[in-house]
Amino acid sequence: MRAAIAELEKWGPLRASSLWRSEPLGGDPGQPWYVNAVVELELELEGDPFACLARLRALERAAGRPDLRPRNAPRVLDLDLLLFGRAVVQTAELTLPHPGLGQRRFVLAPLAELAPALVPPGETRSVAELLRDLDDPLRVENLGPRTEAVP
Repeated sequence: MRAAIAELEKWGPLRASSLWRSEPLGGDPGQPWYVNAVVELELELEGDPFACLARLRALERAAGRPDLRPRNAPRVLDLDLLLFGRAVVQTAELTLPHPGLGQRRFVLAPLAELAPALVPPGETRSVAELLRDLDDPLRVENLGPRTEAVP
């Protein structure tokens, strides 16, 4: 995670949340917990979320993630494009805002750390309100700043 954030820092100015440990969503019982973070980037991609997605996928492959894997299986790196400004996109390749954004504690907790007052496109409530009202039984734990050791 830290290596991915360091690579993203080369793309442009960013702000990153703390690292968060979360119970896995789906997958095999006994699977290890994930480490999550949210990063806000300022990019020079001419307003093209598809170019951003392609760069994220290339970063995943460079970290050793295979192109094909079982759904919800452990992976070395999983980078999701949650938002791209105020863009709303619905294609087979990309949906923005990310369809799980408002239903997942492991997304909302770090996002609320960076942008609690943000109201995502298509929502009427802020990120902080979405997190407060969330009915998600999966646990998340703040591991502290991204520079600390990850258990």
